[in-house]
Amino acid sequence: MSSENNRLQSGGRDDGIDWRAALAEHDRWLRTVVAARLGEPQGVDEVMQEVSLAAVAQRAPVSDPTKIAPWLYRLAVRQALLYRRKQGRRRKLADRYAERCRAEDNGHSADPLDWLVAAERRRLVREAIASLPARDAEILMLKYAENWSYQQIAQQLGLSQAAVESRLHRARARLRAQLHARAAIEDRK
Repeated sequence: MSSENNRLQSGGRDDGIDWRAALAEHDRWLRTVVAARLGEPQGVDEVMQEVSLAAVAQRAPVSDPTKIAPWLYRLAVRQALLYRRKQGRRRKLADRYAERCRAEDNGHSADPLDWLVAAERRRLVREAIASLPARDAEILMLKYAENWSYQQIAQQLGLSQAAVESRLHRARARLRAQLHARAAIEDRK
């Protein structure tokens, strides 16, 4: 009966990998990667559900258990991109509808974040991170939100430690430049 449970956990295949355990083990850092890619926390659960379904339903099983983390990383990135594409379509539809409604009632909408200094700073940081390339945002989130070492990042992403160090250095420089540019723009207003 236990072998039947293992077979069911692996999506009906007998590939020797307990996908429930593998997904649970990598869930936290994958969520960080997905959050960095999406830029919005609301979609993380939906994307992670798609990652889980895709991992269990895979057509070409991962044969080497040491390759699970990089494979799940690529899968999470792909699912995040698909989610963003879908959200972009929804946003475009909502924008068209909102534009049509604005034209009809000529109302004014005030942004409540304008009068909150703290919220403005958070917005600037979110915008700066969102304007970074996805790889930079991911690596910064893993390093500072998850508090991972260079070695942990390298191992999970399938990179060398030197590559992680140089990517982090470039990502920090780009973030710093974005924040300075955004602060200068805000000062001019």
